[in-house]
Amino acid sequence: MEMKKINSGKLRALGYDASARTLQVQLDNGDTLQYGGVGEDLWRRLSNSGAAWSFYRDNIEEEFSAKRVSAKASAEKNPLDDLFAK
Repeated sequence: MEMKKINSGKLRALGYDASARTLQVQLDNGDTLQYGGVGEDLWRRLSNSGAAWSFYRDNIEEEFSAKRVSAKASAEKNPLDDLFAK
């Protein structure tokens, strides 16, 4: 699924699979959540919203069940850490 980078509230990326009606969101803490049964119209409205975080909270987070597909990225080693002695 192709993810579109975004910086709105806690949202960092959004993706949508029209054939599976699946929305995927990546949060600023590194968690990636997947929501099934999301219609294409709702996806379009979210991805074009000027206030995507508010739209997400009001129309996705409260209306659909989430499935965590990846845990916090901070638990994984960043390959750039070696370069910058982190």
